[in-house]
Amino acid sequence: MRFFPIWRRNFLVWKKLAFASIIGNIAEPLITLVAFGYGLGSLLQSVNGIPYIQFLASGSICMSIMMAASFESLYSAFSRMHVQKTWDALLNAPLALDDVVLAEMLWAASKSLFSGIAILLVIFMLGIGLHPHTLVVLPLMFLIGMTFASIGLIMNAVARGYDFFTYYFTLVLTPMIFLSGVYYPTTQLPPWLQLISKLLPLGAAVNLVRPLILGEWPPTPLADVAVLVVYCVVGFYIATIFTRRRLLK
Repeated sequence: MRFFPIWRRNFLVWKKLAFASIIGNIAEPLITLVAFGYGLGSLLQSVNGIPYIQFLASGSICMSIMMAASFESLYSAFSRMHVQKTWDALLNAPLALDDVVLAEMLWAASKSLFSGIAILLVIFMLGIGLHPHTLVVLPLMFLIGMTFASIGLIMNAVARGYDFFTYYFTLVLTPMIFLSGVYYPTTQLPPWLQLISKLLPLGAAVNLVRPLILGEWPPTPLADVAVLVVYCVVGFYIATIFTRRRLLK
């Protein structure tokens, strides 16, 4: 539990700007939900028998969590590690580097959970997801946040500056959004891209969350959870190794 004081420190700092932070994290998915859900939804009434606004809302939650966890584990973690030198101060305490990386990962997941809950409340106001299945979404949101936080910390360990993160968002996260069924069913993709989609963490997240928001059970829950867990565990392990090498240089 040595990571907890670090997590608490990040939480106390964030709490001062909590409202602005949450608004900032939910603004983009909320705008997307309203613009595409009602704009495109007026032309595309349903997808596989599901009203398009509901189809999009259930995917937007996963996208919001991915973005919130990624921003925190990239820009904020990089600032604490290099600009503010917070990590240097922490490592002068009786803490190991693994404790710091674990705390950063869990904090990014926690922050993404706050954003996910905010989006969930918004779609409740739209009359979407008002059933018991949605309760299962909460622990899944935290797992999704941990997964993308772990991957983000790998990028944080190899980045030489803030500009590096633009490549990650442009070349990794953006294509993942379009391949993971957020805006349209992955069945519209070629078979080989459908296979890739199933192996992507965002694709697994959407496959788990969307049915639950719609009041159904995921068709392949064990496989999708396994994809997220593998990315999370392997990502955290690699992030720890790369961060140690980075700080020892």
